Amino acid sequence: MTGRTVIRGGLVITASDEIHADVLVEDGRIAALAASGTPAAEAFTAERVIDATGRYVIPGGVDAHTHMELPFGGTFASDTFETGTRAAAWGGTTTIVDFAVQSVGHTLREGLDAWHAKAEGNCAIDYAFHMIVSDVNDETLKEMDLLVEEGVTSFKQFMAYPGVFYSDDGQILRAMQRSAENGGLIMMHAENGIAIDVLVQQALARGETDPRYHGEVRKALLEAEATHRAIRLAQVAGAPLYVVHVSAAEAVAELARARDQGLNVFGETCPQYLFLSTDNLAEPDFEGAKYVCSTPLRPKEHQARLWQGLRTNDLQVVSTDHCPFCFVGQKELGRGDFSKIPNGLPGVENRMDLLHQAVLDGHISRRRWIEIACATPARMFGLYPKKGTIAPGADADIVIYDPHAEQVMSADTHHMNVDYSAYEGRRTTGRVETVLSRGELVISEREYTGHAGHGVFTPRSTCQYLN
Repeated sequence: MTGRTVIRGGLVITASDEIHADVLVEDGRIAALAASGTPAAEAFTAERVIDATGRYVIPGGVDAHTHMELPFGGTFASDTFETGTRAAAWGGTTTIVDFAVQSVGHTLREGLDAWHAKAEGNCAIDYAFHMIVSDVNDETLKEMDLLVEEGVTSFKQFMAYPGVFYSDDGQILRAMQRSAENGGLIMMHAENGIAIDVLVQQALARGETDPRYHGEVRKALLEAEATHRAIRLAQVAGAPLYVVHVSAAEAVAELARARDQGLNVFGETCPQYLFLSTDNLAEPDFEGAKYVCSTPLRPKEHQARLWQGLRTNDLQVVSTDHCPFCFVGQKELGRGDFSKIPNGLPGVENRMDLLHQAVLDGHISRRRWIEIACATPARMFGLYPKKGTIAPGADADIVIYDPHAEQVMSADTHHMNVDYSAYEGRRTTGRVETVLSRGELVISEREYTGHAGHGVFTPRSTCQYLN
């Protein structure tokens, strides 16, 4: 365990405060903060002093939606827990919540054990798990209670992907009723997959096979319809609901209406929906395949409603849904049939920087940046105040961030194990300089000093927003 570290002279930004303060780190935790230049701050002594003058000192990012090594469409996401968590650290994220998968015919325990085996000893930063529930039955429902006790307190269901992850309304209702009792949080992929499959087959029959048709068949109305249905099922069950990767203005409207009614309904969006659009899906020579994910990218006009939702708190969290597939050999599986393109984008390394750019562009404030990327995901998934803030007693997951450094995002320089960048050539201002995870240097002045196995499994309490 590292001894003491002092971070001097930076602007400490949390979801609630901005203060020029020195931060004392001891035994992997934040021991104290004191206003810079005061006798209290000058009394901090340590073996290691980090000069953060002219820098932001922010909590490590919490990415509550990643898919490392996910099996999908006959292949696997190209980032392992080792490469993916290293890339996360480079991007200023110090905790991921990944998705363990229950396969139909198997138990939740088998799925969770498999994901523990993938992650254990391989992660550069701390990690936790959600559980994907694909097979709702009496045994599954009992297992949900046990998982909540173990710190796996959220369960994802899919209204999409019939034959793979899909749950019908009855299965969804039963899982929601169980979570209402055990304190778990149901996360929903809200798209009408049954209807979408019909539109997919009709498009392919018409010879519409290019990547752009992926966006055209997965209609915004079918995201909104499923969002509405999930909200009402949760209301019937008396359960909270967290809708993942919200991409459409019409779906935001459903969430806003439910929240105005006082329901415990929450929404997440992702950087790809804020910064990319159907223009990318329509790129020629099959390049659009790089941008195939579900929910799909929408026309640009949806972006303003998503930003508005983040400002008004109709959307609370920005996660990545990081699920990378290489263009060569993986995305190419869908040449001639867009429905065979593996769904997912790389982004775990880009999220904090893109959201800082959004601060500079006037979309959100600095504190809101930290709120949607660090504090709220930590609270939503029972990790706060251990994660998501800079306060005495919190884990020393700290990022020294240079708000003036300029960078160009590119596959040539990123650390994700994927052969393209969804943001290739994009110029942004702001860059991670140094990252501490539980007081240990993972990135030190733009050098990787971390190691696989430092990151540990982190059990979670239940959602901290419930009435």
